[in-house]
Amino acid sequence: MTIRDAHEQDLDLLHRLRDEFQQELEKPPFFDEPWATVAEDVEDTIAKGVALIAEEDGAAVGYALANLVPQTPIRGHLYDLYVHGDVRGRGVGRQLIAEVADRLKGRGVTHLSLDVALTNDSARRLYERLGFRSYDLLMAVPLDQLDQHLAAPALAQSSASTHVQTDDVDGVRRAVSQFMPRVGHSEWSDVSAAEHGWVTVTDELCDRDRSVQRKLGAELSAGMGVPVVALALEEDAVVRFLLFDRGRMVDEYLSVPTYYGDLNKADELSLAANATLVARLTGADPASIRAVARTATTPSELPPARELLTQIADVMKLEARIDR
Repeated sequence: MTIRDAHEQDLDLLHRLRDEFQQELEKPPFFDEPWATVAEDVEDTIAKGVALIAEEDGAAVGYALANLVPQTPIRGHLYDLYVHGDVRGRGVGRQLIAEVADRLKGRGVTHLSLDVALTNDSARRLYERLGFRSYDLLMAVPLDQLDQHLAAPALAQSSASTHVQTDDVDGVRRAVSQFMPRVGHSEWSDVSAAEHGWVTVTDELCDRDRSVQRKLGAELSAGMGVPVVALALEEDAVVRFLLFDRGRMVDEYLSVPTYYGDLNKADELSLAANATLVARLTGADPASIRAVARTATTPSELPPARELLTQIADVMKLEARIDR
């Protein structure tokens, strides 16, 4: 395997490789960038940036294109990296990235950024193994759909707290600081001193994205080898909790199982609290769990959601941090 600089006479070759890359990504039409729209940028990268071609036995099997970011010249941006499917898993991508990094270091660059499609799992795994972390997330919506959502009433804010069964506050703080940048940008995180044997984590991103709290709960439980309880007040209307043991979610409760849409009976029943399991992991009294962690068909059939969450937290000897 050899890596060489791309030259102007390689434009047709880069065109072909890039077309292969774009077809493989299957981008939606509103993200489509035909060669004609980027050809001048590629020429400019060949002249002023870093343009590399990987070859095996004289045949091109990949390429990399990177530029210095004019607004922040200490950062280089790898805007295209492609390795032919036949040679993946053999370190070609790593070699291209290493060569890009070496070239950019010589120009005073201290950081390298890149873009990757959320659907490109293999590339994301490579980048994460190399230490890349998420800082921005590009999102898009059809304008017709946006109009529909804007016309609908605004949803009430949600809030969440994640409770780790440990006295190791510093260990939880380290785990949170390492994990959260990998899942997205959070405005703030707070790790509170242990009370009743539980360390409490609150985080802005977990408040607005339930899937992030779910991932954080699993990560903390697996990494520290202890039970974790993730409590949430959702849309100021329903209460949810998730129980994790050794990294695996073992129970989920939602006060109104059909709040987000109809469910079959089995799925609806699965969102009732397992009092025996809750008692085993938290030390709560099973009868008290059954008494407070009730389910209903509408929120109006239960105590106000904030009150219900406080009751459930009290039974588990947790401090619900829902006021922001």
